[in-house]
Amino acid sequence: MTRHQLPPEALLDLCRRRAALAPRSPERRALIQQTAALYGVSEDALYRALRARARPKALNRADRGVPRVLPPAELEHDCEVIAALKIRTSNKKGRHLSTVQAIRLLEEHGVETPAGLLRAPAAVLTRSTVNHYLKQWGFDDRTLTRVPPAVRFEARHSNDCWQFDLSPSDLKQVARPAWFEEGRGHPLLMLYSVVDDRSGVAYQEYHGVYGEDVEAALRFLFNAMAPKSDPELPFQGRPAMLYMDSGPIGKSLIFHRVMDYLGIEVRTHMPKDSDGRRPTARAKGKVERPFRSVKEMHETLYHLHAPETEAEANAWLLRFLIHYNRMPHRREPHARIDDWLANLPPDGVRAMCSWERFGTFAREPERRKVGVDARASLEGTLYQVDPDLAGEDVILWWGLFDNALYVEHGERRFGPYDPVGGPIPLHRYRSFKKTKTQQRAERIAALAEQLALPGSVWGGPAASVGLAPGPVVAQTPFVDPDPFQDLAFPTAVAAKRAIAEYLGTPLAKLPAEALAALDVALAESLRKVDVIDDARTHLKPLRGG
Repeated sequence: MTRHQLPPEALLDLCRRRAALAPRSPERRALIQQTAALYGVSEDALYRALRARARPKALNRADRGVPRVLPPAELEHDCEVIAALKIRTSNKKGRHLSTVQAIRLLEEHGVETPAGLLRAPAAVLTRSTVNHYLKQWGFDDRTLTRVPPAVRFEARHSNDCWQFDLSPSDLKQVARPAWFEEGRGHPLLMLYSVVDDRSGVAYQEYHGVYGEDVEAALRFLFNAMAPKSDPELPFQGRPAMLYMDSGPIGKSLIFHRVMDYLGIEVRTHMPKDSDGRRPTARAKGKVERPFRSVKEMHETLYHLHAPETEAEANAWLLRFLIHYNRMPHRREPHARIDDWLANLPPDGVRAMCSWERFGTFAREPERRKVGVDARASLEGTLYQVDPDLAGEDVILWWGLFDNALYVEHGERRFGPYDPVGGPIPLHRYRSFKKTKTQQRAERIAALAEQLALPGSVWGGPAASVGLAPGPVVAQTPFVDPDPFQDLAFPTAVAAKRAIAEYLGTPLAKLPAEALAALDVALAESLRKVDVIDDARTHLKPLRGG
């Protein structure tokens, strides 16, 4: 017999009989066994029937979940428009149009949609109804702004992809920077970093720069790709792809040109809020995380002893990077540097060129006109070019890391050209002949040292000699309103209180003649200076007499 064949009255009688027994009475078990044997069911089936009977059943309306104020399709369309209004009016702090204001705009003015003007009927939509169905249908702010799941990527081999970024150091600046520009203060100490996408091996350097400097970035990347002097850090080679943000370095034409010469693909991730609701910044997590490790594990020690120069800071940082790359891989059971060595491409790393060759790649074009003397000036430096280029409009290719100059005219390229008019060798220098302007300036300066002024200028004895009397200017005396009663007493009574306080004794103890004289003096003047002087002269000697 199944559970559904148990009569309801039998279950009701069984519940009544069990309720009369103690909770742990053995008779309850015997009662269950007798009932199960009577109806031909197992004890488990009987217990399930009792539990199902004791469970309350939910009673709901037949149209539960179906809106009644408007047809479901119409209300859903209104909720979509209200949710879109909230998204459209949101700012970076999460503030947006409220539900009440969105309903008011929809009822009073309507909203232009691709299907035309949408206007809701008046006094039909309420805040509670709209908020309920916004949440039920998934149109609420929390659901619409939910971040999509992340998709993680990883290179197959070492040096397939490097992630490149820079961050300001917590040290801010060193005491003795390698260079600085007048009027701009000390350069900011910036931390440049590349991280291998497969192994997580990091290489970093300090560079003092004013902002994101392309020259410092190219110099750092050359050091990262070149073989290291320390054998404990074998990280080297040209990557197949360089992944970075779209900042000033990523937008530099000379940077892209150098990377193209080296056979490196530069790929920049999308800027913030450029891909809908997906946060694009988390694609740089593998290069951002070493910044935090360096600043927490290494740069905190600078409070005990800070480096003096960039070279010293880079030497200390290199020792820490060796320790950092020996730390465990994020998911493999070995160190980061071991993972980089074990997953090198089948052909090995792509070797880096020499510094001299790298300097020829880093060249910036600039359009100029060559002078009639076949000379071109670039940032104050003169170059003697080919005589055939005199007076021609050319493109100058000047290097960031060398002084050689190449000139491009039409389809021909000339050069390299070295600067002319360099420094004069020692013991053969000569000074220029002084010009008339310099001679005049020196003569005026010598005359200025010999000048002096008479004593009458400073108000001395001769100041009034030969001077005519100045004009007499009529004046109106200033009438002090004395708003705070700093100069005179308001009444005679106030003056007597002040006199008594000054003498330190009641005025009734003074002789009658003195009191009469005081009344006469107060009738003439209530100025504080006159009153106190009179009391000091005539009354103070009589105190206690």
